[in-house]
Amino acid sequence: MAFNSLTFLIFFAVVLLLHSLPLAWHAKKTNLLLASYVFYAAWNPPFIILLWISTLTDWYAARRMAESTGRRKTLFLTLSVLVNLGLLGYFKYGAFLQENFVAFLAMLGVAWEAPASSIILPLGISFYTFQSMSYSIDVYRGKIRPADSLLDFALYVAFFPQLVAGPIIRARFFVKQLGEDSKRRIVELGWGTMLITLGMFQKVVLADGLLAPVVETVYGAASDASGTDAWIGTLAFAGQIFFDFNGYSVIAVGLTRCLGLRLPWNFLSPYAAIGFSEFWRRWHVTLSAWLRDYLYISLSGNRRGPTRTYINLFLTMLLGGLWHGASWLFVLWGAAHGTLLIVERAAKRLFSSHRALLDRTPVQALLGLLTFGFVCLTWVLFRADSLDAAIHLIGGMLLPVRGTVLTTPAEIATVVSVMTALLCAHAFMRHRNFEKTIKRLPWPLLTTLVIGMLLAILLSPGEERDFIYFEF
Repeated sequence: MAFNSLTFLIFFAVVLLLHSLPLAWHAKKTNLLLASYVFYAAWNPPFIILLWISTLTDWYAARRMAESTGRRKTLFLTLSVLVNLGLLGYFKYGAFLQENFVAFLAMLGVAWEAPASSIILPLGISFYTFQSMSYSIDVYRGKIRPADSLLDFALYVAFFPQLVAGPIIRARFFVKQLGEDSKRRIVELGWGTMLITLGMFQKVVLADGLLAPVVETVYGAASDASGTDAWIGTLAFAGQIFFDFNGYSVIAVGLTRCLGLRLPWNFLSPYAAIGFSEFWRRWHVTLSAWLRDYLYISLSGNRRGPTRTYINLFLTMLLGGLWHGASWLFVLWGAAHGTLLIVERAAKRLFSSHRALLDRTPVQALLGLLTFGFVCLTWVLFRADSLDAAIHLIGGMLLPVRGTVLTTPAEIATVVSVMTALLCAHAFMRHRNFEKTIKRLPWPLLTTLVIGMLLAILLSPGEERDFIYFEF
């Protein structure tokens, strides 16, 4: 039941109607939890059992941790981590590990044919296992107390607007809201509707309608692409993945506002980042924060000198890449970003005495463009279908390469125009708050923009596509 479907529109209308009835807050939360389970079960009903396993395991483990000390407390944390990572590992990486084990045996001269894998990747498992596990870790560290209500905790894990592709929220942020008698307000309904419209416009019109066809043309024939096509296709993908994923996140925030609750923003003008550490503070913010708080810091962060810091950065990004998918290309993508973070950190130490020069506007602009250029190079690893295709495309982006011209002048003009507008918008919003900026617009202008987006959505000829992060 994707957000960009008529089925979901009807589903949410029913949920909103029930939520608007004069019921007790406990009854409204119960309705939201049941709706969340219906939303998830609509994809593949048996997999809702996995959601329940994560929920009940972490609910039980956290309450026992609060009553325990020493090794016994650690034992319950271990239970939570093993169950969540066990589910994630089996369903997401089981086939990948089997495939690589067979390849390893072949290198040793052992011919073994593995049985055909029938493992299906459950929708959203990468997100809800991380979210549920963060609750257990926070209880173990003493940052929060166990939730008083199983209903509140279950809704925190399964809340349908962000269940499938985030944002990855923390219990101390969301469960606190569930403890309050939140009531939907008209102003929040209007703001939420505007956000839903904006997110749908980004997904349907920009990601699916304008950019996805160019991406599919270039990456579908990557080995034949010219250098120009490699750049155009990759720029198109940089825009597609932002509009697709940010579109989902903005819709999730909007749906939640309509229900009287709040979610954090997941993207903060990432293509205006100056440096790769800033990029990751702005791109997929909730995952970046999760990796920092529960992996990088657990590895000792930057507390044990430069060399250990570099190792921790590389391992964190390597595992972050693997989190995105069971593929060596994702591992390489994570390794590339880990390497870029190390180079950036080393460069900052080397040029620390030239801070005044680096802070000049022309230099900052150049560094921003370099950051975006390298991010685009890494996107090739994320999107390419094979390592050979990725090597060809990156080679075409770095060196003059002849090849078949795959894109038309109209497609090139479209991609360049959309990406130029996106980069300018991110640069403008780099130090601004999105919500405050939008709310300062005159209401006639805002109304006109919303109507224009709605018309563009209705008239968009683009093929309906799933959200990219549904795959992860």
